[in-house]
Amino acid sequence: MGPDEVSAVYDRLESGSSAYREKLARPLTLCEKIISGHLDSPPGGPLEGRYVALRPDRVALQDVTGQMVMLQFMLAGLEQAALPTTIHCDHLIRALAGGREDTAASLDENSEVFRFLRSAASRYGIGFWKPGAGIIHQVVLENYAFPGGLMIGTDSHTPNAGGLGMAAVGVGGLDAAEAMAGVPWEVLYPRRIGVRLTGSLEGWSSPKDVILRVAQLLTVSGGTNSVIEYFGPGASSISCTGKATITNMGAEVGATCSIFPYDSRMSAYLRATGRAGIAGLADARAPLLAPDPGVDRDPDRYYDRVIEIDLSSLEPHVVGPHTPDLARPVSRLGADAESEGYVRRISAALIGSCTNSSYEDMSRAAAVAEQARRRGMKAASPLLVTPGSEQVRATIERDGQMGSFEAVGARVLANACGPCIGQWSRPELEEGRANTIVTSFNRNFPGRNDGRRQTLNFIGSPELVTALALGGSISFNPLTDELEAPDGTRFVLEPPPQAPDVPPGGFCVPDGIYVPPSSDPGSVRVEIDPSSRRLQRLEPFAPWDGRDMEGMPVLAKARGKCTTDHISPAGAWLSFRGHLDNLSDNMLLGAVNAFTGEVGSGRHRSGEQMPFPQLARRYKSEGVKWVIVGDSNYGEGSSREHAAMTPRHLGCAAVIARSFARIHETNLKKQGVLALTFEDPGGYDLVRESDSVSLRGLDSLAPGRAVECVLGRADGTTESVRLAHSYGEGQIEWFRRGSALNVLG
Repeated sequence: MGPDEVSAVYDRLESGSSAYREKLARPLTLCEKIISGHLDSPPGGPLEGRYVALRPDRVALQDVTGQMVMLQFMLAGLEQAALPTTIHCDHLIRALAGGREDTAASLDENSEVFRFLRSAASRYGIGFWKPGAGIIHQVVLENYAFPGGLMIGTDSHTPNAGGLGMAAVGVGGLDAAEAMAGVPWEVLYPRRIGVRLTGSLEGWSSPKDVILRVAQLLTVSGGTNSVIEYFGPGASSISCTGKATITNMGAEVGATCSIFPYDSRMSAYLRATGRAGIAGLADARAPLLAPDPGVDRDPDRYYDRVIEIDLSSLEPHVVGPHTPDLARPVSRLGADAESEGYVRRISAALIGSCTNSSYEDMSRAAAVAEQARRRGMKAASPLLVTPGSEQVRATIERDGQMGSFEAVGARVLANACGPCIGQWSRPELEEGRANTIVTSFNRNFPGRNDGRRQTLNFIGSPELVTALALGGSISFNPLTDELEAPDGTRFVLEPPPQAPDVPPGGFCVPDGIYVPPSSDPGSVRVEIDPSSRRLQRLEPFAPWDGRDMEGMPVLAKARGKCTTDHISPAGAWLSFRGHLDNLSDNMLLGAVNAFTGEVGSGRHRSGEQMPFPQLARRYKSEGVKWVIVGDSNYGEGSSREHAAMTPRHLGCAAVIARSFARIHETNLKKQGVLALTFEDPGGYDLVRESDSVSLRGLDSLAPGRAVECVLGRADGTTESVRLAHSYGEGQIEWFRRGSALNVLG
């Protein structure tokens, strides 16, 4: 969007927020301004607790989730996307040999998918970023994000753009397809969590440590259906890209989005990335792009919860393994490793990704590597560097940071997600053997990075991870412990100096990595081979038959953390994200069976044990619908709608959980699967493996009205459980019609 379009957004923002401020008769927080300025229709009163219809400014798709989005969008029969939209090819590039080799291999392996996405983009007025251009969130920050805007994206880390003052929300693919078709985007009006920052970061402490501390305080579900707004005098001490690191990882606490108010650091970044016109507009309307006066003075009146963080006293943190809210200062990591029996030797250290690959990040990490290089040292553990974009990669190669990494033995990977999302081949590892990695990534669930549940992933800042790679062990404390150089001298690493927000010599702007949509879209044919095993045109799901659901078996009762990675694993399965039937063979392969403790398998009514996908296909062939029972925060993690589509495809009628992660709950609703929660969380414990589940009174399903669930026991007795839900009237229609796509069509 150019300055004219952004100016129009600001006019709507001014008008909408003024009207809402007048209705509430109080100051507004920043996200209240942005939401009220993007409403599809004026609010009739307070928006708290309501679903709101919004008009986003743009949509961003990545190559894996984007396949299903485009397949769904094509069913709408439209000639062009109604919103500015881009597709970014970043997920389908594996990490194995190195950047050039891996990108070339991906172009060969995934050629039909890239041809489909490029042709569909060209046909429907969508911008296309080629493989190797960079990770979606970094490319969006460099080119499209702007203060005060509203964006949705089919990746849970879309909130990265909040570092540039944008309300950016990760959504399921059908949400995106509907918005691209001109339908308002619906979301539950979020609660507000305020994080007041004071002081400034010093020494080893970095923006990463801010969000790791927030994750520790909120846990992986504490931000669900909430916006996290950062404010206070310390906010402006953090660079724009540092802010993006913080907002990116708001996804790890379930937040709808995270955001910072506009300031001079954002203005500098806009100008450095060729958007001086937008910076000028934002400078002129800076009060519009920040909380109203009064909010900062008395935040407890305007936020549902306020967290105070003094940046000056914040220690460098490390989180993990297996969850991003298990946090401790790095000074305690060694003791934790000893008490918990973690593998201490680091098998690999990885920096970069969409979360931490800015010029500032790379400069600070390189400053640590340079201290070792000057002493002739190599990293004690393999060090892998993932640049976030070709723009950053080319710039740090020119300015020398890349040389510092390579001098200590680092291997530079492609400008892609790679190891962060399971696209990482590690043939050197012994199967089933535990190992430890340290990363500057955002997510560390079991199996997330390399498909191995035994891999322990500890997350920290890029500079801290680089230091740990030099030490080779998580028992090494970079703040105090000595390293030994090849000549026998010993030294303690110095904290990296402050690095520039943006390169003093400007960014290297690459050519030939972006393809604009066709000027003659009607002549473009979308490329899908009817015999493809990777792409499959969609058929609409069947509507509800109008009857109660009686006697359904419990296909799976998941115990503990069950993320979308567990419901629909990535890794090798990424190649089937455009083919619903083939992809369904991965359903629930990572889920822990609460009845047996086994992973990925369950029991048929006949007593036969088999993998969950086979079990589901067996029931489907028998004409039997089934249910999933989930634990707390079921479906946390990635935004992948496939975790809702594959159960629906194989016959899932309902998912009943203690609680849901926001995006997954919406995805289930959109695909016509009933998303229900136990009114009493203890109801989860009542469900037995041999039970049948009946859901009754569905013809009177209504907002706020509980659903009756009857558990049929093997001995012929029954037990009733009350189930709650969060459906609005429009969402109930999705269920009745079989999916939101059926309503759109």
